[in-house]
Amino acid sequence: MARRKKGLDTSGWLILDKPLNMTSTQAVGKIKWLFNANKAGHAGTLDPLATGLLPIALGEATKTVPFIMDGAKVYRFHVTFGHETTTDDLEGEITEKSAARPNDSDILDMLPQFIGTLIQTPPTFSAIKINGVRAYDKARSGEDVVLEPRPIEIHSLEMIERIDNNTIVLEAECGKGTYVRALTRDLARKLEARAHVSKLRRITVGPFSQEHMISLDFLEELRNNTENFTELAFNGHFDDVLLPVQTALDDIPAVAVNSKDAVRLKRGQSVLLRGSGAPLICDTVSVLSQGALIALAEIDRGHVKPKRIFNLGH
Repeated sequence: MARRKKGLDTSGWLILDKPLNMTSTQAVGKIKWLFNANKAGHAGTLDPLATGLLPIALGEATKTVPFIMDGAKVYRFHVTFGHETTTDDLEGEITEKSAARPNDSDILDMLPQFIGTLIQTPPTFSAIKINGVRAYDKARSGEDVVLEPRPIEIHSLEMIERIDNNTIVLEAECGKGTYVRALTRDLARKLEARAHVSKLRRITVGPFSQEHMISLDFLEELRNNTENFTELAFNGHFDDVLLPVQTALDDIPAVAVNSKDAVRLKRGQSVLLRGSGAPLICDTVSVLSQGALIALAEIDRGHVKPKRIFNLGH
C-alpha cells in the first residue's frame, strides 16, 4: 500500500523576511506547518544572525530551486572594525584584534579591488560539506577545518554609510557561493585592520526583492484570522502571499505547446515543434500550455525533451 502523503500539494514561492536568531531550516519548517504543505525547501541558506529575504519553495516549486540558487544576491551588512572572530560575525570568539580604523577615503579606494571574479576562502563556520559533514559541525566539535579557496563573482560593492568610527554599512551584489563574512574579513585585512560582520540582511535573491518579502508575524496573523486558511492557500486564494511556481523561471526561454502535446510531455514523451520560428537548439526552456507550466525541457533539432514534469492542477 502506498504511503499517504502528509499535508496538501500546495505549490508556489513564499518570500519570507526571515527573523533574527532563526535558522533557515527552522523557517522552512514553520512555513511548511503554516500552509500544511507536504513539501518545502529554501533557495539559499541564511545564518541565524542574518535577516531578510529567504525564498521558500512549496510543492512543485521545489523543482525550480536551482534556478533561484544560481541567481544574483544583494546583501546589506555592517562591518565593525576592531577584531576578527572564529565565525567572522558576532557569534564567534575573538581571534585577532587591531586598533586600526580605516577612514572613508581608504575604504572607498579599496572597494574596487573586491569587484569582479575573486578567489575567496569560505569561513570555517559555513554550510559547506566536507566528506558529507557540514564544516560548521566539524568546527564546533573542535576539528581542524581546511576549506579550499574558490572563485566567486562580486558584481558591485558600495559603501552606504558610516555609523560611527568603528562601523560602516556596505552593500554587495554577488553570485552564488559568495560569503559576505569572508568578504568582510578579507577587506579589513587589505586595509591592514581586522573586522567582523555585526549585522547582515539579504534584500534580493534572483527575481525576488524586498517588495516580495512577508513577515512571519503577518503570516501567523493571517492564518489565525482566516477560516480554512490552508485550503484557501491550496486553491490559490493568496496571490499576494504565494507567488507562482514559474516566477523562478523568468530568466529562461519559454515555449508554448497545444493541449495534445502537453499530454505527451506529461507522459515523458518528446514532441516536435513546428513552424519557421521554432527553436532548433536550446539548453533549458520552460514549457507552457494555455498559460500553465507543464515542464522543464531541452530542445534538440526542434524536439522538446521533457526533463522535469510539473503537476500543478488542483
